[in-house]
Amino acid sequence: MAVISNAGPVAVLMGGSSSEREISLKSGKAVLKALLSKGYEAEKLDIADGLEPLLSGRYKRVFIALHGVPGEDGTVQGLLELLGIEYTGSGLLASAVTMDKTFAKRVVAAEGVVTPEFKEFASRPGAEEVPELGFDYPVVVKPVSEGSTVGVTKVESPEGLSAAIGRSLKYGTKVLVERFVSGREVTVGVIGGKALPVIEVVPKGGFYDFEAKYTKGMTEYIVPADFDKEMLENLSHTAVSVYEILGCRGQARVDFIIEDSTPYFLEINTIPGMTETSLLPKAAAAAGIGFEELTASILESAALDSGRRGVQ
Repeated sequence: MAVISNAGPVAVLMGGSSSEREISLKSGKAVLKALLSKGYEAEKLDIADGLEPLLSGRYKRVFIALHGVPGEDGTVQGLLELLGIEYTGSGLLASAVTMDKTFAKRVVAAEGVVTPEFKEFASRPGAEEVPELGFDYPVVVKPVSEGSTVGVTKVESPEGLSAAIGRSLKYGTKVLVERFVSGREVTVGVIGGKALPVIEVVPKGGFYDFEAKYTKGMTEYIVPADFDKEMLENLSHTAVSVYEILGCRGQARVDFIIEDSTPYFLEINTIPGMTETSLLPKAAAAAGIGFEELTASILESAALDSGRRGVQ
């Protein structure tokens, strides 16, 4: 149970100008409503309207409900560090590393975490000279630094690779191409280094893209997921390991696909959605933690970057 502290007004940072703006606004409004209901003095702050309120000295704590750049990549975290404002979620370094899907995969793979084979591209290859990947099709093509399955495409053969990379490059300067892992997709929420119940994600179309994620009825979410005890423990342990290897703090959500009884790490999201129907709150509810309590708990974990400031 979170202990409510009286540290002055809390800014709920939301919106911004990324491709995930509308999703961020939904998360932010849900968080704001929950904090107000718990008795906090909380205020909406859309960074698209400017940063002057943060510079005023009015706020000592910020609940970051931004998705994508600049809220999830360390940029906002760095600003808040300079201003001495405590904030929710991971610190500057962990945010920057986890936002770069390729870099995060390299880091956790070096520590023994299994992840699908992958290759990174910084430009679109010519259609007539498709590069050798070193692994079989189908593949998944995605922007390196986007979330919410934005710009993600499944490619069945070499002929479609160049065009898919071109589409993903509209959302950033680098593209990740990874082997498509066929199996059961799951996600594990982590709060303060402890795993929440595992959720299985079952898209009715067979592929969890933006449409499947945000169109009502196109995806079924099973929580707690129906796996044996050994697999559930394996998933929870691996999710927490990824969280710790990457130096995360506060809340996160770790995505896997299980192929032939092996969980393959896909990515980690350090600012997961926070509407009442988002996956992290679903997992928390399965653990007996209501949305308002979850939101307050995340806020009470707010700190400056513990890796650099010694704040726990």
